[in-house]
Amino acid sequence: MKTGSRWMALVVLCIGTLMTILDETIVNVALPVMREDLGFSQGGVAWVINAYLIAYGGLLLLAGRLGDLIGHKNVLLAGVTLFTVSSLTAGLSQNAATLVASRFGQGAGAALVTAVTLALIVLMFEEATEQSKAIGFYSFTFAGGGALGLLVGGVLMQLTSWHWLFFINVPIGIASVVLGWKLLPGGRGLGLSSGLDVPGAALLLASVSLLAYGIISAEHNGWGGTTMAYLAVALVLLAGFVLRQKKAKAPLFNLGILRDRNVSGANIVQFLASGSLYGSFFLATLYLQQVQGYTPMQMALSFVPLALLTAIGSIAVSPFLAAKLGERVGLIIALAVYLVGVLLLARTPMEANFWVDVLPTMVVLGLGIGLTLPPIMTLAMSTAKEDEVGVISGLANSTGMVGGALWTAVVASIAGSVTVALARGGTDLEAVNLGLRYGSLALGGVLIVGLAVAVFVIRQQAAPEPADVPAGEPADKAASGESASGESASDEAVTGS
Repeated sequence: MKTGSRWMALVVLCIGTLMTILDETIVNVALPVMREDLGFSQGGVAWVINAYLIAYGGLLLLAGRLGDLIGHKNVLLAGVTLFTVSSLTAGLSQNAATLVASRFGQGAGAALVTAVTLALIVLMFEEATEQSKAIGFYSFTFAGGGALGLLVGGVLMQLTSWHWLFFINVPIGIASVVLGWKLLPGGRGLGLSSGLDVPGAALLLASVSLLAYGIISAEHNGWGGTTMAYLAVALVLLAGFVLRQKKAKAPLFNLGILRDRNVSGANIVQFLASGSLYGSFFLATLYLQQVQGYTPMQMALSFVPLALLTAIGSIAVSPFLAAKLGERVGLIIALAVYLVGVLLLARTPMEANFWVDVLPTMVVLGLGIGLTLPPIMTLAMSTAKEDEVGVISGLANSTGMVGGALWTAVVASIAGSVTVALARGGTDLEAVNLGLRYGSLALGGVLIVGLAVAVFVIRQQAAPEPADVPAGEPADKAASGESASGESASDEAVTGS
């Protein structure tokens, strides 16, 4: 695949990913209007979010395995198509049931897209420097999409109706399918005859869906008996999935992958860092709107510096750090910067000045987020072989999704509990502000654990030694493993020539 075609294909992948990430946050600004228009109950409107997240989280690993079996391109195009059709039906919804069903379809489509996108990037960009840059672009799309969703949602709600939050996906989705069909590399995969562990897939889907539902509903139900029962059953099902994988002839997920310290460590950090990402968005949004009284548009514009610094961190700075210091050291630096941003968020002054209090926090948070995600993704995919790259990609995204849901719910619970406990001792706003401060400190604790994992679990990867370059042979050809005749080193080993 030519270099120019690879980068154009990457743009298509990032646009498709951005479309799915936007929908995780874009509808937040319209929930009150949707509740009124479609007759949702106060608690029922939360299913506009829940249906998406449950389908998304529950299907990621299965979608990754399907990519390995029937081709990553095929799965991605199917996912974009499902997401686009579901977006159209969501925009046309005239009742609550149709919208929730459409959101479930969007979540399933997003799972198919997200699970194989990272796999396709790793397969298209095999050279380490190019792969690091490509993952940087993808990471910005993944992280910046959440902040951009708030901005786009605010603008669309200001100019149009909530229906256009979904209609906007239709032309983007059609363009992604057409361009993806032309630009993305093909590949039939291993074939379904290689085995799809249906019982294992069912156990995993039930486990992750129930886990996601229990975590999401904890914000309303608390962490008492009902929530703990959901989580306990989810863990039992997850244990059943693990046992099934040990016995299955063609397991859905090869548990041996996790024996590599960098892969397992990166997934643990992903679980913690993604929780901090979504948790910090949650806390910053509440702080700006409830304590500072920002309008939805003002709040959305306040996230623009964060998105810009996320882009700079992931696209420019992170690949530079990886090239100079390695992925492990780059990740340690990133988590340290991210921790500083979360601690700045914990300041939450009652009378905040945007330039002194809000902007520095957004800048440091954005830089920390941008620096953190690329090395995590690279380390998580570091051992991926072509026949399992999809399922490893699905795993990395699954740990991020579950971590995001869990730690956001934990932070919301901590903030709410502190607010209720302190409400009698001062004004309501002071109590809310203190609750958000304790929530930010809890996120800081999560990041400290992630930093410890990066320091003590993840190992520095050895830099590849440069190949000897015969006289008259271009250095880039030798570095790519090709001989002067154009044959790859692996081909020569096979043919014996």
